[in-house]
Amino acid sequence: MKKMLATFAILSAVVITGCNTFKGVGEDVSKAGDKVSQAATDTQKKL
Repeated sequence: MKKMLATFAILSAVVITGCNTFKGVGEDVSKAGDKVSQAATDTQKKL
């Protein structure tokens, strides 16, 4: 769980610094959310 939170924090920092417009922020946050959801699904399958 800690590793997942750390990954999310790093991805969030990259997303926030990598976009220039509000539209870009929305798209980047959406992509980050998809990655977190996928990681959660993968972790759940392993259990």
